Amino acid sequence: MAKKGLTSALTLYGARTLTLSQAATRAGLSEAEFVDQLERRGIDVTESDRAAALGAESTARAD
Repeated sequence: MAKKGLTSALTLYGARTLTLSQAATRAGLSEAEFVDQLERRGIDVTESDRAAALGAESTARAD
């Protein structure tokens, strides 16, 4: 993962310029991985984004 892409994605999500999905894609991470990175840095994640990311992760693993 490119650090610059992650840093940019974190900043843009934090400013609500990008959606969670857009920011995760920019960072080269799954939505669940991106939520983890946000939480590690103390960046607020909306409950709906967190639920969607974790739900998508659970669904992907069920297949």
